[in-house]
Amino acid sequence: MRILLLASAFNSLTQRVHAELRDLGHPVAVELALGDDQRLVEAVRGHAPDLLIAPMLTTAVPEEVWSAYPCLIVHPGPPGDRGPSSLDRAIQEGRDHWGVTVLQAVAEMDAGPVWASADFTIPPDIGKSDLYRGELADAALRAVLLAVDRFASGEYTPVTPPTHTWQPYLTQAERRIDWHTDSTETVLRKLRAADSQPGVLDTFLGTDWYLHGGHPEPHLKGTPGALLATRHGAICRATTDGAVWIPELRPRREPGGPATFKLPAKPALEGRGAETCAAPPRGREKPPTTRTRTTTSGSYSDITYEERGTVGHLTLRFPGGAMNTAQCQRLLTAYRHARTRPTDVIVLGAERDFFSNGIHLNTIEAAPDPAAESLANIEAIDDLVEEILTTTDRLVIAALPGNAAAGGSMLALAADEVWCRRGAVLNPHYRLMGLYGSEYWTYTLPRKVGPAAAARLTEDALPLSATSAHSLGLVDQVIDCAPTEFADVITRMADRLARSASLPARLGAKKAARERDEAVRPLRAYRAAELERMRAVFDDPTAPYHALRSAFVRKCRPNGTPDHLRTECPNSQ
Repeated sequence: MRILLLASAFNSLTQRVHAELRDLGHPVAVELALGDDQRLVEAVRGHAPDLLIAPMLTTAVPEEVWSAYPCLIVHPGPPGDRGPSSLDRAIQEGRDHWGVTVLQAVAEMDAGPVWASADFTIPPDIGKSDLYRGELADAALRAVLLAVDRFASGEYTPVTPPTHTWQPYLTQAERRIDWHTDSTETVLRKLRAADSQPGVLDTFLGTDWYLHGGHPEPHLKGTPGALLATRHGAICRATTDGAVWIPELRPRREPGGPATFKLPAKPALEGRGAETCAAPPRGREKPPTTRTRTTTSGSYSDITYEERGTVGHLTLRFPGGAMNTAQCQRLLTAYRHARTRPTDVIVLGAERDFFSNGIHLNTIEAAPDPAAESLANIEAIDDLVEEILTTTDRLVIAALPGNAAAGGSMLALAADEVWCRRGAVLNPHYRLMGLYGSEYWTYTLPRKVGPAAAARLTEDALPLSATSAHSLGLVDQVIDCAPTEFADVITRMADRLARSASLPARLGAKKAARERDEAVRPLRAYRAAELERMRAVFDDPTAPYHALRSAFVRKCRPNGTPDHLRTECPNSQ
């Protein structure tokens, strides 16, 4: 069945629907809804699809489209729920269960008959974007695939819910934090309901900021609203009964000024000339300490190291999956620390959500010299990848609970094995940002999938499901579990691996293979060749990379749907 996806952006959910429908053999194409209804109508007619699906749409489908073609809308709320802020409200109101509905487009928004729905649990202490890419995305896929099956059967009649509840847009007035009356729990709910977009508008240090993300601080206290500490780029602010860590800030856009974008909170403040408070001892930057999983209630940290038996777990939690120069350097220091420990296996990854998306384009865009910062960031992540590739005295596992892209995908390939949750989406390419790429991908990717597949993946620039990545050889283990279960499953698997009788033989074979590969072509040669091409792009102010980067971080609307998405593509496996 020929399926066309309509979307306001090719976001994570749209990518997952695209990849999984292709896995099932459906030819799938994408059209972006960019505000020109007539253009969209003509594009849909050109595709002549059997079915349209809108995984993420912020505008209404033109009547000329939904009246001529069956069009299914994915709404992030249970049947009968309507409105643009459904998930935001569910989190801000503290709900523990929610749903996703696949409904048919009609004249009235979100009011069409329901083709399928699925429920999910909202775990405590996670933000909207994490939930959206995790539990909600899992539920959405279940509902989408069921709706597609029902549509294809020709025998199902969708059902209109008996009642509808309109949830209006969640305004900044409702999101506003009152630092002098709101408890830590209330502040965290408001921050988590807006963590990626739109953020919570607040004024401090004489400037209007959007606050993005929130984590509890169990020890520090102070005057409500005051800045108490900084750590790993985040800032800590006091509430009425405790404190919260805020990882990212975005300045409010000036009237007539350019779009603003998120940055790590402390550098964002310093970049605006604001003085951040001197952190007390608990807030100082320091390397991760060795601890067990039972002692994880300390202050905020985006990198932690824990041991269970002879397995070291190096866990990263970078907002949005991006890794700036300082984060790469701290992660390298933490990895080197892990190598000094008496372990047989190192697990590098996240407990949930993103693994890594490579270099931090926002930090680069904000730098005084973006070209120099681009190179510094690439060099820093290359240093980390090299350290992993040259680890021959123990096995390294890359644990991917969620999405990985560009240099983050290649970082995972440096490990001996890649273990991936089934719901993850991989984008192992750089082309759409106008880059050749580094992270030793010219060594690791062909070694994993072969030269022909490596060339196709980097040129096609299309997302892969975990299942397709496994069939290609990019992923060694696909783990079918809920997002909340991933960390425990990985712990058990790594423990079995560390206890395996074949481990010494594997380590010996690994060391011998690395020596053979080094004799054929040294790692430094791969790095030098990749960086030569990257430097040429960074140092050329007319290179497309610079404009593409700026448009990406500022979320500029493209002029049209990219050709590689408009092309109808079945699974290439």
